[in-house]
Amino acid sequence: MRQLFLYLYQNERIPMRKIEHLGVAVSNIDEAIKLYEKLLNTSCYKIEEVGSEFVKTAFFKIGESKIELVAATNPDSTIAKYIEKRGQGFHHIAFDVEDIEKEIERLESEGFQMIQRTPKDGADNKKIAFLHPKTSNGMLVELCQERN
Repeated sequence: MRQLFLYLYQNERIPMRKIEHLGVAVSNIDEAIKLYEKLLNTSCYKIEEVGSEFVKTAFFKIGESKIELVAATNPDSTIAKYIEKRGQGFHHIAFDVEDIEKEIERLESEGFQMIQRTPKDGADNKKIAFLHPKTSNGMLVELCQERN
């Protein structure tokens, strides 16, 4: 019986649990916070710098959903280059996953290319990893798992 359970567990399709947040690239975080507070009629609940990514983030909660504003803290950062090339606006979709390492392994076995094969610390107490947009129809996809 135990072997059957292990087989079913290992081969079970566990979907991504939910959309964790939508990421929005912004040039000026302070101005964007004011704009989104008016737009969403709610306050920003967290502002945080992620030094490894050279970004400052601000989060808004709308029901079960979140919006993350992302601004560069360094002109050579990935987000600064993104804004220079594409302008401000929608940047990425993030999915909450139960086990980020297993999800990376699963996605790679399905032919997706990861930007990071090893999760790293991100904002809002999350471990994160990104899929390369060239393997997801041009969409930057982030995987998120709550850090313990």
